[in-house]
Amino acid sequence: MAGNSEPLSPRAKLAVTAGRAAAAVSKAAGRGSGSVIGGKVALRLDPDLLSRLAHHLDVILVSATNGKTTTTRLIAEALRAAGPVVSNALGANMPAGITSALAGGSDARYGVIEVDEKYLAGVARDTEPKAIALLNLSRDQLDRAAETRMLAEKWREGLAGTKATVIANADDPLIVWAASSSPNVVWVAAGQEWKDDAWSCPACGGVLQRPGDDWVCGECGFRRPVPSWALNGEYVLDPHGAAWPIHLQLPGRANKANAATSAAVAATFGVPPQVALERMYQVQAVAGRYDVVTFQERELRLLLAKNPAGWLETFSLIDPPPTPVILSVNARGADGTDTSWLWDVDYTRLAGHPICVIGDRKLDLAVRLEVAGLDFRVCADADEAVRISPPGRIEVIANYTAFQDLRRRVGN
Repeated sequence: MAGNSEPLSPRAKLAVTAGRAAAAVSKAAGRGSGSVIGGKVALRLDPDLLSRLAHHLDVILVSATNGKTTTTRLIAEALRAAGPVVSNALGANMPAGITSALAGGSDARYGVIEVDEKYLAGVARDTEPKAIALLNLSRDQLDRAAETRMLAEKWREGLAGTKATVIANADDPLIVWAASSSPNVVWVAAGQEWKDDAWSCPACGGVLQRPGDDWVCGECGFRRPVPSWALNGEYVLDPHGAAWPIHLQLPGRANKANAATSAAVAATFGVPPQVALERMYQVQAVAGRYDVVTFQERELRLLLAKNPAGWLETFSLIDPPPTPVILSVNARGADGTDTSWLWDVDYTRLAGHPICVIGDRKLDLAVRLEVAGLDFRVCADADEAVRISPPGRIEVIANYTAFQDLRRRVGN
């Protein structure tokens, strides 16, 4: 029964101990939290450790291209109203990082786990989740990740017949197709601002028609399901039609959508929407995202955007012109080394903002901004960019490793 942890076998205990030791060494050496290397060491010693650690938990998996770290955090806060929670809150979302996180949750009742899209089916098989939240699918890391239709097909195959309750975004055709193989789906109208990966029908390849907020395939009839939960402005509508106000410290419509999905997940475990949403208000930042920091006597707001859909959402929540903006892009292994995605981002939305460009691939970004007809400055580093930015709080938007570089530089 979830919440009653059975003793680990000697082998599993050894694996957990060795993993913690490896993580401690890595952290002491200044090479991050150590969660990934710790998990790798532990799994090498006991390949079945993840399933052993998850056995006593009610596991909730969260996967998407964008928003999974924030949604994982919101769900975890909501479920703490019902019992102790263990979660990979820092976003180490592959099997090694997940194993490392669960190793610290022997007394927990719930395991709220963010999962990288490529690993969802495998982690679901190992952890036997009670709920799976699916938010969105769009292009990301083109040199590493599968094309979105292929990824949706892997999800569809992997989740077929799952015993978990699947909480899925009814507005994303790829998510609907992936989730439709599951026998128990709760549909949430969470919205879909980025539609450029969802104009063809994932079921037959036909062209999707999008009248208003609806969508339907004119050839095979595959269509948007009727949602039982919905985001409606500043409210979440529950299956009974009651409207619950959303009060978040996190900015933007995307985070309201994350809260709507999180409320639906929490309700699956008996946490009422009012309680769940009140607890979500406690979240001020997520792994440094949305933090406002002081650097060189200037206020900087740190924003993460890793792919075209993420940049589009981020542009919608920054302060209007003439607020200065710093953009930073790297193309290291964790980012994906292909920067062609820059051409899919509508940077004209930054017109009127004073822009500075930094990062390993600042020249790639500079070419893209020049083609977009924007005024910008290329800077050597964050120090120079902050120094020459005009007065006012600076919005800093960076992709994954560039974001981590900035957090280290500005002392956050």
